[in-house]
Amino acid sequence: MSRHVQITFDAHDPRALSSFWREALGYVHPAPPGVELAEGADPLAAWDEFLARVGVPEEERNSRSAIEDPEGLGPRVFFQQVPEGKVAKNRVHLDVRAAPGLLGAERMTALEAECERLVGLGATRVRRYEPAPPLGAGHIVMADPEGNEFCLD
Repeated sequence: MSRHVQITFDAHDPRALSSFWREALGYVHPAPPGVELAEGADPLAAWDEFLARVGVPEEERNSRSAIEDPEGLGPRVFFQQVPEGKVAKNRVHLDVRAAPGLLGAERMTALEAECERLVGLGATRVRRYEPAPPLGAGHIVMADPEGNEFCLD
């Protein structure tokens, strides 16, 4: 039997990092438990209200955050606050599939466009790998706002 997985990031600022990845992946912040969000309502504001209502001290309200695939197909991504910063290369990273099925120049053009969008959201471009057939289709290595590496693939 297969298992569902959740991907967890250690973060300095869980809310900000989850907001970056929400936009990068097309995910959403879920509503707090038992809260029905009106269409267009801000789920982060709803979380602020919920956490205040249940007595979570203000200084602890950014200790965790999560995003979910609105279609329910991808894994949940969880962000937990840690005191230390990132100090080494990730041992696990995400590959963001931004150009599935595309090859050559068309693929790299699509990856560059997504790279530009993500840089606008706070990511950093690290390096570009050119296509090297038959095994390498080309990709771009990036880092999220807290320095976690990921690939545009």
